[in-house]
Amino acid sequence: MDTANQPLEQWREILENILQYYADIPYRYGDVITYVIVSRDRNHFMLVHEGWENDRRVHGCIVHAEIRNEKIWIHYDGIEDGITNELVAAGVPKNRIVLAFHPPQVREHTGYAIA
Repeated sequence: MDTANQPLEQWREILENILQYYADIPYRYGDVITYVIVSRDRNHFMLVHEGWENDRRVHGCIVHAEIRNEKIWIHYDGIEDGITNELVAAGVPKNRIVLAFHPPQVREHTGYAIA
């Protein structure tokens, strides 16, 4: 394996493991399954709910993360406390995590990467 890409491969594993942890938590109400979806190139990671809660359709993205330009871009994070602390605890440097759900002018104040 190319050692230059080794951190990216580790980050892919970390992202998938974190999302799988949340996917394994049973949905509280109704017949809803949570899936981890990883793109073929392993650069997009999504956590998605799908199913029914009584007569209401449940379908939506809970987390969307992307590996872009050797950084992890968090496009959407609907986890109560977010996944960024878990990424940092797993060894991903803060300067390699972009909170893309914030406008660029706000990102500089987050303590994470700007872009």
